[in-house]
Amino acid sequence: MADFKTPPADLLAGLLDHCRKEGADAADARIGVTEGVSVSVRDGALESIEREEGRSVALRCLYGKRQAHVSGADLSPHGLKALAERCVAMARAVPEDKYCGLPDADKLATGDLDMDLTGEPEIPAETLESEALTAEAAALGIAGIKTVAGCGASWNRSSRWVAASNGFSAFKTGTSTSLGLAAVAERDGHMERDYDSWSVRFKKDRPTAAEIGITAGERTISRLGARKLNTQKAAVLYDRRVSAGLIGAFLGAISGPSVARGVSFLKDRMGEQVFAKGIHIIDDPFRPMGMGSRSHDGEGLPVRETHLIDDGRLTSWLLNSPSARQLGMEPNGFSALGFGDPPGVTTSNLYLKAGDKTPAELVRGAGKGLLVTDMFGPSINPNNGDYSVGVSGFWFEDGEIAYPVSEVTIAGDLPSMFARLIPASDLEFRGTRDAPSILIEDMSLAGS
Repeated sequence: MADFKTPPADLLAGLLDHCRKEGADAADARIGVTEGVSVSVRDGALESIEREEGRSVALRCLYGKRQAHVSGADLSPHGLKALAERCVAMARAVPEDKYCGLPDADKLATGDLDMDLTGEPEIPAETLESEALTAEAAALGIAGIKTVAGCGASWNRSSRWVAASNGFSAFKTGTSTSLGLAAVAERDGHMERDYDSWSVRFKKDRPTAAEIGITAGERTISRLGARKLNTQKAAVLYDRRVSAGLIGAFLGAISGPSVARGVSFLKDRMGEQVFAKGIHIIDDPFRPMGMGSRSHDGEGLPVRETHLIDDGRLTSWLLNSPSARQLGMEPNGFSALGFGDPPGVTTSNLYLKAGDKTPAELVRGAGKGLLVTDMFGPSINPNNGDYSVGVSGFWFEDGEIAYPVSEVTIAGDLPSMFARLIPASDLEFRGTRDAPSILIEDMSLAGS
């Protein structure tokens, strides 16, 4: 971790003091440090190696019901003083926002809020290069693979210190390592591309480099000979590689700021049956070494395990302090505060609970339909939930994969899609938003 002549907590305390002296009524600030190394390989040789080391500071100042946000990279005493002066001056000049403000001190998270999510210690560039070369060679060893379009490995650490004038302070650090590649195959003048990629805290939690390369290669070969579909209605099985996209659409609809603005197709559905019974969507901030684990939200408020969907019923909005004030509610631990941005909302380790049938069993039950393995440019109307997305994947008939397909558009409306969504049993915890494969019957498919 980068060394500081002055501890980051002391730098933040001094920065907040500068804000008070400049006339700010309240302020919060963050110092972030990132460091990492990444390599890419091509044709059996090292293509590039990059080392990243960066420091940044972000500040929010409040002057009455006005607020401003600034960020920078100068952590010197002069730089921090100038940052405070600039932020307070901006706060004095901007229009009022009657919903802005820091949380009350008695509502803040308490206890030991520091969090260490360190997995692998720093991985040398030579090791990353070796793993990337192994993955590339494994992919190229699959008969029919023409080339590997991109193959890289990386390691990074991110550390963040936060402090606010209401007394909140905390520290979080964590590491992760990634490996992935995209393979290209060609047949009869037609080229297909597919990939495999993993990002984990510990290497033991992912396949080996060779297995990642083989998976990418086999996926690519299976895409050769892709056909187009006729326009029709059929069942759609979203592979777990893409199914979390549907959960992302749900999160957008329960975002407190969206609900407060009235631009959510679920704004009037609180407490209602939005999904079928048996469906649970859960946010777990306390998962050990989870990619999104946290001890508090972006404003320093407590977090807890939350069943956003409980047995199909909508139970909660994603609220930060501003949207909670606008809706006349209490914030509930979903605030996000980035560098130089006003508070947004986010989840931690969110997942759709697995069902009891395997994807193969769902396919057999549906008979025929489309297995989606890739999606492009989804379009969602936030007011009514109208949904369309370009996809590719595989057509299945009689419960078996028949042939690959491409250039297909799926259309529907999210409220009715949510109501008939069926999760498979293949859930894996891999990121900050996870879902098993998802089957939805009677979807509109537009082909050639």
